[in-house]
Amino acid sequence: MDLKLTRHPLSPLLYPNPLHEWEALNVFNPAVIQHNGLFHMWYRAQGRDYVSRIGYAVSADGLRWNRLSDPVLVPHHGEDDRRGVEDPRVTPLDGVFYMTYTAYGTRRYGGNTYFPMIARSDNLIVWQDIGPLERAENKDHVLFPEKIGGRYAILHRRPPNIWIAFSHDLQNWTDHTVVIEPRPGDNWDNTRVGANGVPLKTEHGWLLFYHAYDEGHVYRHSVALLDLDDPTRVINRPRGFILEPEEPWEFKGDVPNAIFSCANIIVGDEIWVYYAGADRLIGLATTPLRDVLDYARHG
Repeated sequence: MDLKLTRHPLSPLLYPNPLHEWEALNVFNPAVIQHNGLFHMWYRAQGRDYVSRIGYAVSADGLRWNRLSDPVLVPHHGEDDRRGVEDPRVTPLDGVFYMTYTAYGTRRYGGNTYFPMIARSDNLIVWQDIGPLERAENKDHVLFPEKIGGRYAILHRRPPNIWIAFSHDLQNWTDHTVVIEPRPGDNWDNTRVGANGVPLKTEHGWLLFYHAYDEGHVYRHSVALLDLDDPTRVINRPRGFILEPEEPWEFKGDVPNAIFSCANIIVGDEIWVYYAGADRLIGLATTPLRDVLDYARHG
């Protein structure tokens, strides 16, 4: 069984804005949710200084966006995030919004200069840090939209694998377990894997969108199904991919051949995947929900 996402004809949806110095060069890697009848987007942006900040945009239809003139999250921890705040994922949970993002700084922890952060908001605009998941090389972390067994659950990426961990307070994380590993050999996902957006709860399991790249550093996307009660257990992981670079704006940019997503949401009877092309622009690809579920179960 094969499945490929369809690019929306309006893609790319969001471009750099030369009138705002902080987002004049690149806009990419957005989180998107629906709330109170609107689409809300948080996106990573860079200006000429190459420091990443997180901007906010709102839309009535998920296609045409109005954005704030100033970022909603900027570096604010000195050496720990001096180079930027990156790659937001936003999870609504128990009436609060949680953002997971990466702090990229100049201070070294175990030889690296980036680590995963968690913040919260009551109004989608003002964010307060809860703390780091851990001060170690780690990215691609995203909270599940509900507690599992009475605990918060989070996917994260200690390279090269996708891991899961659990917490009672969002600060102390335990039971770190590998969920998905690169597949060796001549495969599209043989080097590194990482989670995309918030896992989607379905009757068949947690639908997880994820990305991977091969030895040629070409990014592609696919899906997997995780058990609802025990998401450390993978029900099925198709061998193929559902999205790869095809458009010129996905091949050419700051990071060539990179398509990267932090958002996969259900809109009507479709899945909408917001993604970045080559770390430069933001696009949208879609597929019927029933088709992606069939693929996740039987592909």
